[in-house]
Amino acid sequence: MPKIAITGKGGVGKTTLAALLAHIYAEAGQPVIAIDADPAASLAYALGIPDEVANQITPIAKMDDLIFERTGARPGESGGFFTINPRVDDIPDRFSVLHRGIRMLQLGTIGSGGAGCICPESAILKSLVTHVLMFRNEVMILDMEAGVEHLGRATAGGVDAFLIVVEPGRRSINTAHNIRQLAADIGIKRCFVVGNKVRSETDQEYIRSSLSPDLPVIGFLSANQRAVEADMRGEAVFDVVPELIEEARQIAAAFEEVE
Repeated sequence: MPKIAITGKGGVGKTTLAALLAHIYAEAGQPVIAIDADPAASLAYALGIPDEVANQITPIAKMDDLIFERTGARPGESGGFFTINPRVDDIPDRFSVLHRGIRMLQLGTIGSGGAGCICPESAILKSLVTHVLMFRNEVMILDMEAGVEHLGRATAGGVDAFLIVVEPGRRSINTAHNIRQLAADIGIKRCFVVGNKVRSETDQEYIRSSLSPDLPVIGFLSANQRAVEADMRGEAVFDVVPELIEEARQIAAAFEEVE
């Protein structure tokens, strides 16, 4: 089962790609777990989960009682001892929501300490991601921010690849190269690029020509006003923009070929 981490500069469309791929794999009959690890936390809406359900989702990092139960320390506490490999095997099923064959789990963010924070919240999130990567037999789509805070050397081996989403623009391309270096630092060797918000063949060529050889492009998603309007209405792109679905299917097929 593919284990895919999707990342890129803020606003490039990571969550759109994550939602499209999750629906495509689920439609094909494969079990899917979609994990929202982005501080913006919008994956539930991109998947089309109803507002009344999405609003009830509590990020794991905000479950103080659960974190205390599993690690022996409360979030925000400094000093003392806590379990760095807490039990997490029941969390995906207990604290996720199931929608159209997709199990959606929201990690939340760590409020202090920065990258590499050694704290109870960090311990439980990293253990949780490791468990999903290593021990659950389902497709995993991890919607990340630009960093690698929810991954580390212990879990990197379970990730099949990073899909780095870029748009035609220098800042986005620079971020892709930075992410490639971060991925290499923790042992992830396979990174692929998906171009989003592409308007023409000129945009496609700009993206290809601006990337280093170790960042191959495996597909593009076109700029689409109806996708923007769907987001404004709170509708899943998968339900209203068939052109993007077909492009995302081609991306999934290209990823399977390079696997």
